[in-house]
Amino acid sequence: MNFPTPFGRRAVVIGAGSFGTAVAVLLARGGLRTTLQTRTPEQAERLAEDRENSVYLAGVEFPKELRIEHMGAGLARADYVFLGVPSRGLHEVIDGLAAAGLPPRAKLVSLAKGLVPPDGVAPTVMLRRSFGAARVGCIGGPAHAREMVHEGAGLVAASEDEELAHALAQVFIRAGVVCEESSDPVGVELAGAAKNAAALAAGATERQGLNAAGAAAGHIFAEVWRFAAIQDPPAQAESMIGLAGTGDLVATALAPQSRNRRAGELLGEGVPTAEIPARIGQAVEALESVPLLAGALERAGVEAPVTRGLAALIAGELPLDGWISLVRTAVPPPARFRRPADVVAGLGWWARLKVRWRTWRERRAELPPA
Repeated sequence: MNFPTPFGRRAVVIGAGSFGTAVAVLLARGGLRTTLQTRTPEQAERLAEDRENSVYLAGVEFPKELRIEHMGAGLARADYVFLGVPSRGLHEVIDGLAAAGLPPRAKLVSLAKGLVPPDGVAPTVMLRRSFGAARVGCIGGPAHAREMVHEGAGLVAASEDEELAHALAQVFIRAGVVCEESSDPVGVELAGAAKNAAALAAGATERQGLNAAGAAAGHIFAEVWRFAAIQDPPAQAESMIGLAGTGDLVATALAPQSRNRRAGELLGEGVPTAEIPARIGQAVEALESVPLLAGALERAGVEAPVTRGLAALIAGELPLDGWISLVRTAVPPPARFRRPADVVAGLGWWARLKVRWRTWRERRAELPPA
């Protein structure tokens, strides 16, 4: 299907953290007239003067086309609005969009990889409630901010609206980044939340060996997948096993600078949760999203002992040795094996008849001659 080209349209990125800044750089390279909006006028003035984000993305020069503004400048001419704020701040940002002059046809794209309090819903679910599914999308996949602007990344642009997913992918591809299209935004976001939780769990368990760390991450992923599979509509398996899930997890596990992995290591060293963000120098989304994720799984009736245990470890309610014991002894739900009768039951009536006819002939051939 042919869609209108997005190039030349206006994009605003709200939030000048490391990932928001990197996305703004790529959007400008990809042909959108891009503005990066900061929380304070002082931050906007500093970024505009330095032409780089020396706090969160030092050494990455801004394209000359990239504009810098304070959030108070508004959104009146935006075609795309990228929300580069932590998921805990999404309520506040959504409440301010109308006052900022959000155009009625502007598309909203979440960059968060956490869940929104208090109910632990995916960001696009909250956006969809206010703006409708056709205006909402998200970005997932392995995308460390500094590396993505220099070496590229493996992104996933997801939306229930095919035109929006295609437009986002085309812009990132033009900027030199691999970007897949997906029709499963909630699955992509849950995959990102699972990745963050799994990286945190692996980091907290790494001192007990790589096998234990891998088991912790694997249990988390399996538990979140059981939750994703019962969403309406159900998440697609490709979202969890593809770039947005396992691809992002591997990148995080291999990255020494990963905030979620480092936060897990600090938990494993006995550092109180409240002290970890200050030690790392940035917010750690998994520390906030794991308790929300555990609550969402419990309300959905999903058996998730490891996710629940990780939330208890974060809250200081489970000692480290209790966490390690839980990871080593956790038993997932029993496997379901397909039996011949199940296979036959899943076939059409003609196919079932042929199977039964073939089975009858085989059994007849095994009988001794009369």
